[in-house]
Amino acid sequence: MALFLGIDIGTSGSRALLIDEKGAVRGSASGSHTCQAPKPLWSEQDPAEWWAAVRSAVPAAVKAAGAKPEEIKGVGLSGQMHGLTLLDKANKVLRPAILWNDQRTAAECDEITRRAGGRKALLKLVGNPALTGFTAPKILWVRNHEPKLYAKAAKALLPKDYIRLLLTGEYATEVSDASGTLLLDVVNRRWSTKLLEKLKIDASLLPAVFESTVVSGQVTPAASEALQGALLPGTPVVGGGGDCAAAGVGSGIVKRGVAVVSLGTSGVVFLHADEVKTDPQGRAHTFCHAVPGKWHMMGVSLSSGGSFQWFKNALGAEEVAEAKAGGGDPYDLLVKKAAAVPAGSGGVQFLPYLTGERTPHADPYATGTFVGLTPSSTKGHLARAVIEGVCYSLRDSIEIFRSLKLPVKEIRVTGGGAKNPFWRQTIADVFGQGTCGLVAAEGPAYGVALLAAVGTGSFKSVEEACGATVQTCDPAKPNKKNQKVYDAYYPRWQGLYQALKNEFEGLAKVEG
Repeated sequence: MALFLGIDIGTSGSRALLIDEKGAVRGSASGSHTCQAPKPLWSEQDPAEWWAAVRSAVPAAVKAAGAKPEEIKGVGLSGQMHGLTLLDKANKVLRPAILWNDQRTAAECDEITRRAGGRKALLKLVGNPALTGFTAPKILWVRNHEPKLYAKAAKALLPKDYIRLLLTGEYATEVSDASGTLLLDVVNRRWSTKLLEKLKIDASLLPAVFESTVVSGQVTPAASEALQGALLPGTPVVGGGGDCAAAGVGSGIVKRGVAVVSLGTSGVVFLHADEVKTDPQGRAHTFCHAVPGKWHMMGVSLSSGGSFQWFKNALGAEEVAEAKAGGGDPYDLLVKKAAAVPAGSGGVQFLPYLTGERTPHADPYATGTFVGLTPSSTKGHLARAVIEGVCYSLRDSIEIFRSLKLPVKEIRVTGGGAKNPFWRQTIADVFGQGTCGLVAAEGPAYGVALLAAVGTGSFKSVEEACGATVQTCDPAKPNKKNQKVYDAYYPRWQGLYQALKNEFEGLAKVEG
């Protein structure tokens, strides 16, 4: 039986996953990365760690599957979006990669908007506003602040595409990940020569761009050797997808009206679209889908699972100690305390803006905030407030889609938080709409493995591949009582950002 390998270059680690033609997972393995924050608002990573994790994870996944290299018929690549990896002419990495959650580029976003001729003109060119997380502002930041280094730059690659280079020797990307650079004409699915000219970015800095199922290269003998022979030379590598689009494919979000909420470090609400639809206010993203000829709309909350991780690290020492003593998982212990508190958290509310926010505010200065604390507030109240605050922030994206008259008929939930029934139920209650989980909630690596199966001929289309392999489970209907509470609290929660917006920026300037 043919096998297909998906490789996902995440923020905290890389994962390799093998599936067969029926979509069954045959084996997987992971390798970890570290992140650095050398200055406030900065987030960087050494690309060498991505390759080290891949060199470890791929052979381990093949071994776990009991597979032979000749059985692997194709490889798909996914990865964290927006990251800037600059290379010189010899393919040497010039500086640490600037990541998706880096917030240093506010001035460059203003520069891009000005050079484009204003916000409306920029939306017309590339379908999205200039946001600090995107790649183009990072390119301008390096040019503005590290000009000698920028002068040496020959190629700018996204994280997964740097791994593609090491695997195949090819400079290539695909439309879904390229959409997040702010340099792609998402309507015509090609680089925007007009914006490149306005920004004075040489087009040669960018790789070739393909549809996500197109074979972009083959594994080289050198890469095969680096992977301990786990992949044979000549094995096809398809375009793949940015992590959000790849997770969308892996979740079966390939038809109109179906959305997925992905709860990772960030939170993503991803909606399939058969045609291009943009938000005139630029609050949600319009990107090319990994499904050829299709698009998706996406809202992003920068710190969803990341907020609960912070809460565990900062205030969960008791639960961590209990877990080490054999009492279970510290996250589950905190969720249990949250579940013991009524909906609404006794009036405690939390803004999950620990690393700024993207949708709907596009505000790099926003910070995490608790409001409504009283002497009766317990750790359970705070834990539930964090969960509810994350769900409110995700609802912001759903409300944008609804305001644009886009149908949201089905919501699937995936990611680490989705494994917990309380999280899934809270999403249903806050959204006021039923949700379901996924039988194989394997994330982006699963999605790009399916793209590899399509690109190498095992399926005729992405839609056919998803129909044959993706199954839903664990439906959750809204609790009407809780829904009523959240419908009352949600507008108050929204008002907190508006009340504090100027304070956030003022505090950032004081700290600066």
